[in-house]
Amino acid sequence: MRAACTSPGSRSTPLVLPLARAHGLETFSHVDERCAAFFALGHAKATGRPVALACTSGTAAAHYAPAVIEAHEARVPLLILTADRPPELRETGAGQAIDQIKLFGGAAKWFFEVGTHDETPDRLRWMRTLACRAYWTAATGRPGPVHLNFALREPLAPEGELAADDSGRSDGRPFVTRLAPVAQLAPDALSGVAEIVASTPRGVVVSGREERTPDLPAAVEAFGAAVGYPVLADPLGGARRGQAAVAHYDALLRDEGFAAAHRPDLVLRVGDLPTSKPLRQWLRSLDATQVSIDPDGAWQDPDGVVDLSLGLDPASTLFALANLGRRTPDADWLRVWRDADAAAVRAIDLALGDELSEPRVAAELGAALPGQAIVFVASSMPVRDVETFFGARDDPPRVLSNRGANGIDGLISTAYGVAASRLGPVVLLIGDVALAHDIGGLLAGVRHRIPLTIVAIDNGGGGIFDFLPVASQTDVFDEHVTTPTGLDLAQVAALYGARHVPVTTVAELHAGLEASEATTILHVRTDRAENVALHRRVWAAVSDALPS
Repeated sequence: MRAACTSPGSRSTPLVLPLARAHGLETFSHVDERCAAFFALGHAKATGRPVALACTSGTAAAHYAPAVIEAHEARVPLLILTADRPPELRETGAGQAIDQIKLFGGAAKWFFEVGTHDETPDRLRWMRTLACRAYWTAATGRPGPVHLNFALREPLAPEGELAADDSGRSDGRPFVTRLAPVAQLAPDALSGVAEIVASTPRGVVVSGREERTPDLPAAVEAFGAAVGYPVLADPLGGARRGQAAVAHYDALLRDEGFAAAHRPDLVLRVGDLPTSKPLRQWLRSLDATQVSIDPDGAWQDPDGVVDLSLGLDPASTLFALANLGRRTPDADWLRVWRDADAAAVRAIDLALGDELSEPRVAAELGAALPGQAIVFVASSMPVRDVETFFGARDDPPRVLSNRGANGIDGLISTAYGVAASRLGPVVLLIGDVALAHDIGGLLAGVRHRIPLTIVAIDNGGGGIFDFLPVASQTDVFDEHVTTPTGLDLAQVAALYGARHVPVTTVAELHAGLEASEATTILHVRTDRAENVALHRRVWAAVSDALPS
C-alpha cells in the first residue's frame, strides 16, 4: 500500500495516527468523508493499488457509500477502515453510534468486525495476517472494496510510549507474501474461439472500459490487424488506435442503412460495454455469435445476447489469437468500415466548423493532449461526447471515468485522486451540474497542492436531458430536471484558490491546456438547445456522407 486518506474525528485516532506516521505511505487529509472516498477511488483507479480510508464512527462512514458502490461496480480496490463504538456503547443512546455492521451491504467484497484486542504476541500475529488478507482480498481476483470495522475503547490516544512490537518480519518484508494466480489460457477454450475466428471472416471487436490491464490496448490492436476485424473501441479502454480502429461507430450506427449492411457474423467483446446507445442497440439486434472475454467472468450482457463467456485474461487471449492467424480473410470487410470512418471524420469536421462547442471540446482533448496525459471524464454528456468525437491515434491519452455505477457524484475528488498518482498531467472534463455536486472536492487542490485542469462545460443545467422526451415537459423541465445551478464559476474559483480562465475559441482552449502547477478552471459557456441541434446536424452529415 502506498496511499491512504483520512478525515477528522476522535474515535478514529488509533487508525489515523499510524497511517499519518507510517514510513512510505502518503496520507491525504480530507475534511469531507465523501470527498475522501472518491479521492481514494481515483488514486486506486489510476495506480491499480488498494488505497486505505480511515474515518470516525457514525454517519462519517455512511458518506463513503457512493464511492464504495462505484468501486464495487468498477472493480477498484479500496481498504475501508471505520472506527466504531465498542459493543457496550451500541444501542444505548451513545453519541455517534450507529449500526456499522456490514454497512455497505453487498458492495463490500469482504466485511470483518475487527473487535478489541490486547497486544499479545498471538493477537499481533493475527492482526498482521488480517492486514495482509484484507489487502490481497481487495487487490486480487475481482478487485473491490474491503471493509474492516474497528470497535475502539478509550483511551484513544497513546498514553506514553507504545509497547514494543517485534512481531513483524525481521527483514521488513510483508508478514504474508502472496503470489497472485497466473492467468492461464485454457487450451480447449482458446482452440474453440480460434476455430470460430478462423471460420468467420466478418467479425468485429467491441472494446469497452478496462482499467486494469496495461497491455490490453496493444492486444486489441494486434488482434484486429491480424484477423481483419474492425475494432469498435471506447476511449475508456485505450484501444482506439491502430489500423483496425473505427472511432466514429456511434455516428455510423445511427444510419439504419449502414447498420443493416454491416452486420457481422461474430462479435468479440472485451471490457465493459461502451456507453453508445446505437452500438448497444445494434449488438442486441444481431444474429451473430457473441463472445465475451473477462478475467472475472463478469456478466456484461444486459440484453442476453452473449453465446460464449470466457473467464480468461483478455490480453493474453487476444495476443494468442492474433498469432494463430486466420484461414479465410475478407479483404473488403475491414476496408469498408475504415472508409466509412474516414468519411465520418470529414463530415464531422465540416459540421462542427471552427466554433468552440461541446463536441469540439471533446474532439480537441482527444487530438491535442499528449500521450502521457490522463483525461478524467464526467458522466452524462461528457463521456458520450468523448466516445463520439475522440479520433483514433497511435498514442492516445489515457481516459478514465466513473462508469461502474455511472453517477455524477464525487467526480472532482476522483480526478484529484487520479492526479495525486503523479502518472501524468490530468484534465477533468465536467459539466456545471456535476461540478456543483462535488464542489467541496476543490479543497483537495488547495490542501494538497495537486495540479488539475478542469474543463467546465457551463450550459446552464444538465444538457443530456435536452435530448430526451422529458424535455417537452416545459412546466417542470428547467427547475426539476436540468436544475441550472446559477453558480458564478469565477467566484467558485476564487473561493477555492483556483485560476479561472474563460475560454471562447479553440486556440484559447489549447492555451489553457498547457500544464499548470495549480487548479485551473477553463470555463466554456455553451447553449443547450444549440448543442442538441449541432449533434443532430453531425449525425445527419455523417449519414449523408456514407455511400447509399
